[in-house]
Amino acid sequence: MPNGPRLVERIQKAWDNGDAIFPLDQRLPQPAIDELLSVIQPTLMATENEEIKIPGVPVLDGDAVVVTTSGTSGQPKGVVLTHDAIRASAFATSERLAVNEKDKWLACLPPSHVGGLSVILRSLITNTPLIAVPEFTVADYTAAANNGATLVSLVSTALQRVDASLYRTILLGGAKPPATRPSNCVTTYGMTETGSGVVYDGVPLTNVEIEIRDKVIWLRCPMLLRAYRDGSNPLDAQGWFRTGDIGSFSNNVLHVEGREGDLIISGGENIWPEVVEQSLSSLPGVLQVCVAGAPDPEWGQRVVAWLVTQRTISLDEVREHVKKSLPAYCAPKEIVMVSEIPRTPLGKPKRAELVKSLSK
Repeated sequence: MPNGPRLVERIQKAWDNGDAIFPLDQRLPQPAIDELLSVIQPTLMATENEEIKIPGVPVLDGDAVVVTTSGTSGQPKGVVLTHDAIRASAFATSERLAVNEKDKWLACLPPSHVGGLSVILRSLITNTPLIAVPEFTVADYTAAANNGATLVSLVSTALQRVDASLYRTILLGGAKPPATRPSNCVTTYGMTETGSGVVYDGVPLTNVEIEIRDKVIWLRCPMLLRAYRDGSNPLDAQGWFRTGDIGSFSNNVLHVEGREGDLIISGGENIWPEVVEQSLSSLPGVLQVCVAGAPDPEWGQRVVAWLVTQRTISLDEVREHVKKSLPAYCAPKEIVMVSEIPRTPLGKPKRAELVKSLSK
């Protein structure tokens, strides 16, 4: 069933029955759905018209949600979140945003991803009114605001298309946020394993602990997953979770550089793709850009930029533009013109997919 009132009611019914819920991404092709179901192993399939019992593995008492993540491996995994974890997330978020009886959430992101699902769950847990729509559209965003919605979670691409002033607060997740954004827009950091964002505008929510070990961000908080669906537990003996993100933490403010696997090491120099993307986005004629490292026999990795443009742009022009604001080693050694940048439903570029396409 699509995102909407019936889905919200079905989630509440599942919880009332002592079940956990797993929102399946309906946009996936059948082979991907089959693979996902073999990983998650649900016991009941609920559609708009029927409910079908299927062979599967029951959850443990206290489990509330199973959400899919591909992590760094690209292989789907089921993240198991308990009722205690999602309650901790809902209340910490509501506390930070000072949610009150005048507020109402709009849920317009895919509920198969934690960023969309968490809006629904925190509404149910805190009894905050909710408007749920099948997908993000500017029309539904505006209509919800006119119907009293004050809080919404968006991704950067959606934020660029709307009037941000219609909402009291906009949570921004998914891909790296734009350099400039409205004052009522709060950037969030989190992942499926944390049940939603746990750091808002660089400041951790209540009861969220952060450590930096060998430049990698580690988290410990009551919002963390219990385990993966296969029974494996990524937490260490003290309950810390290794995020795989590179960053720094000082004066209670977290700065995230990027994913470990996204870092490009070319000729011994460390290059973050987001920095190069930000530079290239200011080049006239560039509509979309994605940067990643491709294997290179001379440099180890070479910087490659995939561009969606309004006009013809040469490699020399790209390199000269980047070198105006960044060291010369950051300038792409190759550009690829594409009609669109493949992205996840939450707006993150699929870098590995683009790099793989180079070898075809």
